[in-house]
Amino acid sequence: MSADTALHFQRDAIRAFRFVRCEFDVATGIARLVYAFDDGPELVETVTVPGAPFDLDASRVEAVERALRLLHLIAGVSYYKAAVPPEIRIESYAIDTETAELLETIYLNGLGEFAYRNGLNLHGRIKFPSDEHPLPREPVRGPGEGRFDIATEAPLTPTLSPAGGGEGEISSAPAHRGEGEISSTPAHRGEGEISSAPAHRGEGEISSAPAHRGEGESSRAPAGRGEGENQPAPALGLREHALVAIGGGKDSLVSIEALRGVGVEQTVTWIGGSQLIKACAERTGLPTLNPGRQLASQLFEYNRLGAWNGHIPVTAVNSAILVFAALLHGVDQVVFSNERSASYGSVIPGTGEVNHQWSKGWAFERAFGDYVQTRIAADLKYYSLLRPLSELAVARQFAKTDRYDAHFSSCNRNFHILGERPVNRWCGVCPKCHFVFLALAPFMPKPRLVGIFGRNLLDDPAQMPGYDALLEFQDHKPFECVGEGRESRAAMAALADRPEWREDEIVERFGREIRPQLIDAELPIEPLLALDDEHRVPAALWSRLRVHFAA
Repeated sequence: MSADTALHFQRDAIRAFRFVRCEFDVATGIARLVYAFDDGPELVETVTVPGAPFDLDASRVEAVERALRLLHLIAGVSYYKAAVPPEIRIESYAIDTETAELLETIYLNGLGEFAYRNGLNLHGRIKFPSDEHPLPREPVRGPGEGRFDIATEAPLTPTLSPAGGGEGEISSAPAHRGEGEISSTPAHRGEGEISSAPAHRGEGEISSAPAHRGEGESSRAPAGRGEGENQPAPALGLREHALVAIGGGKDSLVSIEALRGVGVEQTVTWIGGSQLIKACAERTGLPTLNPGRQLASQLFEYNRLGAWNGHIPVTAVNSAILVFAALLHGVDQVVFSNERSASYGSVIPGTGEVNHQWSKGWAFERAFGDYVQTRIAADLKYYSLLRPLSELAVARQFAKTDRYDAHFSSCNRNFHILGERPVNRWCGVCPKCHFVFLALAPFMPKPRLVGIFGRNLLDDPAQMPGYDALLEFQDHKPFECVGEGRESRAAMAALADRPEWREDEIVERFGREIRPQLIDAELPIEPLLALDDEHRVPAALWSRLRVHFAA
């Protein structure tokens, strides 16, 4: 731990969180996102996108600039949470009020679980500074041809005010503990791939940091509306191709196989260095893309100095990275695999709903997807392919093939922010293991399921408290990416009626003790398998997939 870090991080004394600047080098594919607290040291995060050098035409440069700034603003949540100071400053560009509202929605709801666990009230505290009508400036060319300054272009503006969901937490990989947390408990996947060594600005670099200004020139544009500002984003002529996020679990594999079945060209994409996800991605036999994200090293030191820590909306960050990567590669779709169950959180007595996976939910997808399509690129579609499906409906689809039985894993114990721990693909004791086993059981032969997990979780009495939480019986739904309580109850009721399952310890106890307290009309599985109409899947694609998912 450096003396400089200890000197500059005193959590409760910090007054401001600063978005300092963001830069991108098209020659190397490395973006640098720079933050700071008060007058403390710069916190430099790096994001790398394979495929450099990137050859961008003028229209795509503008879209990349906008996406880079959006990534800078959303990824800042990893650092802001360390102190949750009362002031937020954006130093190298301005945003308008609607952009500020979008960010406040993401931060407030995405940090809901973090706030609950730390006893914090973030309502009214998170305020992004905004100019009502920031004036766009002319592009500033640096010494190297093709270098741009993103502080010179018009602000991002969504066309509608984002709707909030429950409070709490998206991921191409399962979202778990907060970034930078050092713990034996699970962390979300895939941080830690790229070196954060700074690169000097030069030819081909895109940056939010203002280039040389004339004497007396202000670092912020005066209020006012420039010509063409806030007009809908243009179509860029992106090619039809999908970047499909994969986290190594059943959901993304269902999406990949569904898209393959209707002939959609796709690249399987994940963020970070997970070897388990890599092996699962390679199993698909499809092209792969593996962007990297390296957190600023000081964040780990800040944690040791008493920083606030906990869960962040990692899928929001991953979504911004994949949008950025899609523009660099010139493709028109970013696809996640978040089902409709993700929109429902844990109901906490005396607190209300706290959603661990808020950024996997519909409220985030709708606000973020509309923002991207209207203010970054009209032909860049962001959507979750599985939004119309429940967790049980996804499990039914996954059970149709055994292609990935020996490769997939949703177990959180295998992943940690400081490194992977893949001793076994399934620990058998975490909420994700509990739920995936239960969700698959109604649709998969028992020997096959037990073979995947290595044991029968429903015949182990030590697992009863975990299953009680899934059933919302004398406990709330776990802070995890698991299905709704009604789905767990329906699945357990179905097993209680089947000879091969009903004598297993947990199933037998459900039938004897819990089921008599439930309403029989609410237990059938079939209504939960129905498809929902609320989604952002392109209409032409959905018309081809609907029959597939209904079967």
